[in-house]
Amino acid sequence: MAKKNKKLKHKSVKPKKSKKATGQQEISLHQRAMQQALAFHRVGRLPEAEALYRQILQTEPNHPEALHFLGLLAHQSGQSGIGVDLIGRAVRVRPDYVQAHFNMGKILFEQNRLDEAAGSFRRVLELSPDYAEAHNNLGIALYDMGRLNEAVACYQQALDLKPDSVQVHFNLGITLKDLGRLEKAAACFRQVLTAKPDYAEAHYNLGIILNEQGYPDEAAACYRQALTLKPDLAEALNNLGIILREQGRLEEAVACFRRAIVLKPGYPETHSNLLMCLNYLPRLSIVEYLNEARRFGRNAAKKVSKRFADWTCSTKPGRLRIGMVSGDLRNHPVGYFLENLLANIDSSQIELVAYPTQNHEDELTARIRPRFASWKPLTDLDDEAAAGLIHDHGVHILFDLAGHTRHNRLPVFAWKPAPVQVAWLGYFSSTGMAEIDYLLTDPISVPELHQAQFTEKVWYLPETRFCFSPPAVSADLMLSPLPALRNGYVIFGSFQSLSKINDQVLSAWGRIFQEMPQARLRLQNRQLSSPTVREQLLQRLTQNNIAPERVILEQSVPRVEYLAAHADIDIILDTFPFTGGTTTCEALWMGVPTLTLAGNTMVARQGAGMLTCASLADWIAENDADYVGKALTHAADLEKLARLRAGLREQLLASPLCDSTRFARNFEAALWGMWRSLEEKR
Repeated sequence: MAKKNKKLKHKSVKPKKSKKATGQQEISLHQRAMQQALAFHRVGRLPEAEALYRQILQTEPNHPEALHFLGLLAHQSGQSGIGVDLIGRAVRVRPDYVQAHFNMGKILFEQNRLDEAAGSFRRVLELSPDYAEAHNNLGIALYDMGRLNEAVACYQQALDLKPDSVQVHFNLGITLKDLGRLEKAAACFRQVLTAKPDYAEAHYNLGIILNEQGYPDEAAACYRQALTLKPDLAEALNNLGIILREQGRLEEAVACFRRAIVLKPGYPETHSNLLMCLNYLPRLSIVEYLNEARRFGRNAAKKVSKRFADWTCSTKPGRLRIGMVSGDLRNHPVGYFLENLLANIDSSQIELVAYPTQNHEDELTARIRPRFASWKPLTDLDDEAAAGLIHDHGVHILFDLAGHTRHNRLPVFAWKPAPVQVAWLGYFSSTGMAEIDYLLTDPISVPELHQAQFTEKVWYLPETRFCFSPPAVSADLMLSPLPALRNGYVIFGSFQSLSKINDQVLSAWGRIFQEMPQARLRLQNRQLSSPTVREQLLQRLTQNNIAPERVILEQSVPRVEYLAAHADIDIILDTFPFTGGTTTCEALWMGVPTLTLAGNTMVARQGAGMLTCASLADWIAENDADYVGKALTHAADLEKLARLRAGLREQLLASPLCDSTRFARNFEAALWGMWRSLEEKR
């Protein structure tokens, strides 16, 4: 589910030092002292340079060059505030002092005083319009202020003056990428690499763009080249690991993530990717996973200066304020499982606050946003500031809806900004965060014997942890007759990511196809857009006695088309141990039953939980042999399968999975139960 790309970074121009103290013909004592001071400054003999600057200022307190360079020296020594004051004096003495304005902007930028930095660079350009570096640095400041189109204009002006500037092309590529202008961004990085083939970061950034364009093989090649040039580039290892995971090369992906963590121990994104990847392993060690999750939690806690303990929320509330931290309040499985719940929450009992962790919004966002009393993005806040914002809102219960998936902000929870913190919905294993009090789930997904798999205390909803919001019905999504009745053979299907289709799954599928020589298999996912991946998958299928001519491979399509594709499928074969969630509900809604295998982890049992709710217990297998046997049994009785298909949508809609009013009352009861439990401990 998750994919984590490191934020692209700018490389800013360092402050420049003047080569000449003045343009005067006659060299005065001050000028000779200034020249000597600059010579000391350039070679790093800072105490001697400082002594000379101060000597000049004792006799001429407003000497602009001495003020300017003493300010630079102060900044270099870690006294940036003093540096700003000194350079400020220099430009007041000499308002047209271009280099001092430039360096003032640089220091202000490093202090994150972006508006003031931009003002300094603009002053430089008023005095010297052809100063390419000032156009570039103004672009960087505007980029960091979120004014991307203005930043692009600045970079283009810099390139008009210096067409061959590698760094400006690099920065322009970053900004165009963030604007979604991927072709032009890729062209910028290719131009950088033409001039500087050994620029590892440019290979890395080009890889990000190629992957977003749907060229994972080419992206992986870029990441590998970046690592050849810079073996310690942890971000490239992380992104290569993501591609390998999506292609089902799990052991290689795990190795990439582990190596990246060694290189960059404080890199939570990679640690989350490792934990996510472990869930896909056919023989997951629960002990190994839990140890790794706890290590993530400890690392997050180490960065916390002081946890909140004096919460601002009411201790005797008439209404609970519930915060939800998520990057997926949009067309996404989290959004699909939230929409109908939010519509049925009793606002007299519950006040909802959204904390989005990324800026992408769509039509589903527009539908659910009014359900929240407040919408407070965390996107531009660091963890401490985000935690402070949540704390100041007086949230009673804070939900993490992401776990170790993309756009998560789990480290924010380490600050304990709310008295009760809960993991739910978007993830399927322990977060490892000691500060998260509860995991909200159901008894099928997490039987009592499995509670030790979590650092969180398990809190049960009575029937299901999911509340599915069915798609809007259209002519394209009406139920169709059973395809096998017209085809004369059964078509099995799977829409799961390739990372879930492991060798154990293929072995079970192969045994089914050995017993059903006329059956066909339709696979559809995003990874199948790659010809290399398609060929590798066909080879793996062949090794498991499923000939290529019996296989239909399709790449990802928009949601309505994906749902409509169920019209050509008789039975969905679930993957294991990573079973389907959203895909299972969607298949049932389209009249196609899913055969699942119930394992010994939450992610391995979520399919069983859904099918139990939908009164389809006979579609839940206990082991590989049972999985194969049930597939053969169900596929042999086409009349029964046709009857099930005709009534399955109504059966699902009548189940607890789609009873949003019932789910909302259970959800509210859980919230009040958690709060009362806290009150009893006080």
